Amino acid sequence: MTTDPSDLRLRTAVIGAGRMGAIHARVYSRLPSSRLVAVVDIDLARARQLAQANGCQAYDDPSQILDKVDAVTIATPTPTHLQLAGLFIARRIPVLVEKPLASTVPQARRIVELAKRYQTLVAVGHSERYNPVVLAMRPYINRPRYIEAIRVSPFPFRSTETSVVLDMMIHDIDIALSLVCSPVRQVHAIGVGIVTDNQDLCSARLLFDNGSVASLTASRLALKKERRIRVFTERAYLSVDCLNKAGTVIRLEANALQLERIRRQLASGQPAPADLDWTSLVRMEHLDIQDAEPVLLEQQAFLDAIIGRPGLPIVRAEEGLAALSCAARIINQIRKHRWPQ
Repeated sequence: MTTDPSDLRLRTAVIGAGRMGAIHARVYSRLPSSRLVAVVDIDLARARQLAQANGCQAYDDPSQILDKVDAVTIATPTPTHLQLAGLFIARRIPVLVEKPLASTVPQARRIVELAKRYQTLVAVGHSERYNPVVLAMRPYINRPRYIEAIRVSPFPFRSTETSVVLDMMIHDIDIALSLVCSPVRQVHAIGVGIVTDNQDLCSARLLFDNGSVASLTASRLALKKERRIRVFTERAYLSVDCLNKAGTVIRLEANALQLERIRRQLASGQPAPADLDWTSLVRMEHLDIQDAEPVLLEQQAFLDAIIGRPGLPIVRAEEGLAALSCAARIINQIRKHRWPQ
């Protein structure tokens, strides 16, 4: 695949020299299995600036690098994703597309169809899947029953042309879908635009075919950042703070004696002793959370998948389509809701 037989690194490129493109370029330039060869942007001056910072070439036309790369990341405005992804997929070049996969569900479905037709790997940049906190909690989650996710921040003054559902909530939609692994049966949602003409805040409730429920909240009008996820399963309760990289788990097996003591106390009808405190009764375990950058783990998983090396699973195009489809249903429900005049 590479021109130098002694260099086994994959030749990588980033399409888009904006904020996310800069992150992807920095990470690609540092990964041992990657050799960043190009940055592409319609603004050649911006492409040159980012390329120079990462030791590669700059281009203003993606067709110029088709014979120079083994894998690309597309970090351009969402409306361009289908056209750019299609260009590389048709040449059977693996693609990592930043989230959301496309502007519309039909466009995302088309990317999935192209990936199947050309048998080409397409991953989606749902980087929160690779947040070390999310990775640490996954081994404890089996058959989740209820998921609560809160993702709020002060007004960002960027990405305001799109709904908070597609900008922020889609991360938690993807996480919930990946944890529950069941189709979404019903969607209930309300949202409103305060500063912009799009939804600036949203509350959504997803009911899955298997009976699980996810309650999601997203806002870009908060006074401070907050990223929290709580998961209730049949055997455990988990609470994680994605911003501060912390989390706890309360497992049923570890609290059997405490629960039996509480049941006996309730069954006796006697008042609880003054020193009987719930937080002191339960045994909480702190999650072992590694210090790692989500985008780095995401890109490494992408490159590992290309060469067939065992690693973290990628977010496949079909999963990106599922997240976008759910987000579209949430936005549709918001538009149907009529606020009192």
